[in-house]
Formats: sequence, structure tokens, C-alpha cells
Amino acid sequence: MNTIGRHLLLLALLLLATLPPAHAGVVNAPGANLEVSLVTYGPGETYWERFGHDALELRDTVSGEAVNFNYGVFDFNEKNFFLNFARGRMHYLMDAEPTGDEEGYYVQVGRSITRQRLAFTPEQAAALRDFLLWNLRPENAGYNYDYYVDNCTTRVRDALDKALGGVLKAQLSARPGGMTYRQQTVRLMSAQPWLMLVLDLGLGPYADQPLNAWQESFLPEVLQTQLREVRVERGNGAQPLVLDEQAVAPNRLQVPPPVAPDLRLPLALAGALLGALIALARRWWPTGCALLGTLYLVAAALVGLVLLVLWTLTTHHSAWANANLLLFNPLALLLLPALWRSRRGIAASRFSNGVIALQLLATVIAVALHLLPGTVQQNQPWLLFALPCWLALAWSLRRNDGPPLRH
Repeated sequence: MNTIGRHLLLLALLLLATLPPAHAGVVNAPGANLEVSLVTYGPGETYWERFGHDALELRDTVSGEAVNFNYGVFDFNEKNFFLNFARGRMHYLMDAEPTGDEEGYYVQVGRSITRQRLAFTPEQAAALRDFLLWNLRPENAGYNYDYYVDNCTTRVRDALDKALGGVLKAQLSARPGGMTYRQQTVRLMSAQPWLMLVLDLGLGPYADQPLNAWQESFLPEVLQTQLREVRVERGNGAQPLVLDEQAVAPNRLQVPPPVAPDLRLPLALAGALLGALIALARRWWPTGCALLGTLYLVAAALVGLVLLVLWTLTTHHSAWANANLLLFNPLALLLLPALWRSRRGIAASRFSNGVIALQLLATVIAVALHLLPGTVQQNQPWLLFALPCWLALAWSLRRNDGPPLRH
């Protein structure tokens, strides 16, 4: 549905909410006629679709009207969108759309659709409907998006929990989660390796904290799975929250792996190879050594600058206090002059030696921090990548074996 269509639907819903009950539909149906379902959409191909999506469906069983309420609308054309994104100030909106229109899009692009019909009492169904209509008002529809704690799924989860009187949070908080934020992110982004590596490099210790099932249900597929185990009290005792589950449309896209890929071996091999090339080129091709070293040092400086900005100038708290700053930082640029002088067999200056020593010390601290008990951040892959590179550069810069031989 286009933007104009969404606005017209929102206006119609708000107007219908003010009309007498003779006009049957979701907005004014009695709670006994409302059917509540969680609709879960599988991951898409585009990077912002990799986490999947979901919506709350309210269906009037008398008129047959069904509306999907979701919290996943954003606009690339919003003023300063990319600047706000970089700062961690992403503005999202709630939206409502006829079920058929919304689900038609996901069928068209090949994403799976699963509907879970939920055991809501008439009072709970009416309360959920009233809350969603209130939330849909223009003054209430916007919110500041956070990937992990305030996204389109946590908003759906929280709306369900509110209507159920806190039952959802109480039960899910008592269960351990299966993965961390980092593991889920890497797993879901593994189809796009470059983006997976960038995100893994940029995530700090926040992303490695142990999660319970409530926290991990920031993902649509996790919330869908967790709801199957929730029980609600009714007059005849506890019963499953999920009354039935229906696969509305099959998945036609590549399915994310069930576990996060292990990045340690690939990055360790990449670091060992780059370190070996730098060391070998130092003896047999000094200019090549300078070129390879420059590539690494510039990349390390740029990465460090980005990590520093994310920590100090943005609200991306999942990137704060990143220990990878000990491995990659802007100080690397200070070694470039010494690297290029080394082509002529000129040993590093006292200043350059100091920078080398400082960087090696920072690398040792990064390794020690990781080995200490209670360490949170899981950055072993980047330790394994950076360590051989820094050792090779330190050896190359401190070695002074005179000008290369000429043939």
C-alpha cells in the first residue's frame, strides 16, 4: 500500500472509531467478536529485512474485516534520515493496513507468513484494540527505534503483554534465551558477509550479554516460537496462549542458518596470511610491504575512528565501549612515514618505535581483557586477525638490514 493509501486507511479507522456501533467492523466490534492473531513474516533479501517482521491482526468474526497493525514504517525521504540514522536517532511509525493488502506483498516477494491465533478473552481483545487505535493516532504513532530493545517486534510483544496483564513478560523473563544479540545479528546477516563482518566488528560488549527469552524476543521468529510455550489462566485452568498456528504462505527465499557462523578460523587465516605477506615482502619486495602495510594501517585508523565516533557521538549503545578500539585506532596513521622509509632500509625513529610499542601494548591488553574471567565482549575473531598483522608490521618497521640488493 502506498503512503496515500495508508493515510486514508488510518483516517478511516479513526473516523469509524467515533461512529455508532451500527457500523460493524474492527474499530467498534464487541470484544467477543474480535479474533487476535500474531502474524510473523520471514526474513527478506534486503539488509533491513533480514530480521523479519510481524504484525498484530484483529479480525471481526461477524463482518469479516481484518486489519494488521505493525510498527515497522520508516521513510528514506524523511529530512536528515541518514544523518539521524548515523546518530542512532531513527524514527519509526506505527501503521495499519487491511490484512489482504499487507500479506499480498509478502507473498509476492516470497517471504513466509505464519498466523498464530491467540486465546484472548473478550475484555482483553477489546483492550488491545483500543490501545492499538490510540497508538495509531498521529501524535502517538512515532517512536525512536532501537534494533534490540525498541523495534517493530518488541512493540508488538509489549502490546500483547499489556493486554494480557503482564503474563507474557513474567513467563518469558523466567526462561533463558538461546543466543546473544551478537549471535542473532551475525546469524541473520550471514547471507551478506561484508555487512555481517562490519556489524560484528562494530558491536561492543552490550551485544554479548546473556539474554532471557523476553529480551531475545526482539526477533519475530523468536517471539513466534516463545508464544507456543506461554500459558494463560482461564476459568477451567491454564491453557496455551496459541490456539492454533497456520502457515499462510511458504518461504521462497534463502533460509538463515540456525546458528551463527564461527568467524574465528576465517579471520585467523586472513590475519595470518596478511601478516605473512607483509613479513615476506619486507625482505623481497619492500615497496609491496609498504603498500600492504599502508592498506592495513589506513583501514585500522578508519575503523578506529568510526568506533570512536559511535561510542562518543551517537546513541548506538550496542557499539559503546568496544574493545576492538585497542586493535584498530587512528594512531595507526602515525606509522605511515616510518613504513615508507623502511623501503630504503631506514629503521623506525624513536617516535615510531614508541607508537609501535604502544600499539603492541594495546593489543596485549585486548588479549588479556578477553582472557580475564567475567569478560563480556566476544571479539576473538578480530583478536586473531589483528595480532599477526601488528606483529608483522612491528617486525618490519624495527628491522634495519640496509637497502635491498640490486640485480
